Amino acid sequence: MLLSGLLSVTFRRLHPDKIIDLVQRASLSGIEWGGDIHIPHGDLKRAQETRRRTENAGLQIFAYGSYYRSVASEEEGLSFNTILETAIALGAPIIRIWAGRRGSAEVDRKYRTLIAENIRAIGNTTQAQNIQVVLEFHSNTLTDSADSALCLIREVAHPNIKLSWQPPHAESTGIRLEGLKKILPYLLNLHVFHWKSGNGKLDRRPLNEGVDDWTTYLKVVNSPFRQCAAMLEFVRGDSPDQFLQDADTLRQLIENVSTGSAQ
Repeated sequence: MLLSGLLSVTFRRLHPDKIIDLVQRASLSGIEWGGDIHIPHGDLKRAQETRRRTENAGLQIFAYGSYYRSVASEEEGLSFNTILETAIALGAPIIRIWAGRRGSAEVDRKYRTLIAENIRAIGNTTQAQNIQVVLEFHSNTLTDSADSALCLIREVAHPNIKLSWQPPHAESTGIRLEGLKKILPYLLNLHVFHWKSGNGKLDRRPLNEGVDDWTTYLKVVNSPFRQCAAMLEFVRGDSPDQFLQDADTLRQLIENVSTGSAQ
């Protein structure tokens, strides 16, 4: 089952109330609240208040995007216990974290083992609170490719640790699709956007220009036995109007894929 939503970090400059209003206007199902601006780590009062306002608006809280980096954040003074307390206050069923601060090609076995052990411990802690954890699918981490992400998941070997996914910029649609299929058993959330590359730059584009690609991805992910939140991110120009257009596209994509009408 596919659900539609927004990562609040898409609009870092907007107050949470404005974001809630936008998501309501867009007829999306929920929000992942970010820990860098909207729900600061350890600010339990704000987390509780944002939870109340989100739920009163009839929206789901999909996750807490904590920006916690395995091992690195602890070394910098940010305890995962603070992240967990904030997620509990927010009522988030999922916490998104990052698998370290170094890419898979740059690390040795010792570093991978250190990250895996830390994430496994996080899995134990969150499982006791009935909260799941997803690893951000991102460059300069150990989940910078499908193969490395899958390897790390197997090294961690904890049922409470899953993955999010977003289309890697440097890969073709076909390679992305192969990677998505590899990690599918561990997938919880999708970050939805459409970028074009050219002249060494990345250009944010309207989602309706990426309908063919996203139809392909969503058809792979869609299943009556799995709930997956497909959440918009990286809106062109950070524009609320563009977001509303992208939200229309996302809802139509999900409807078409779910009803089998996508070609």
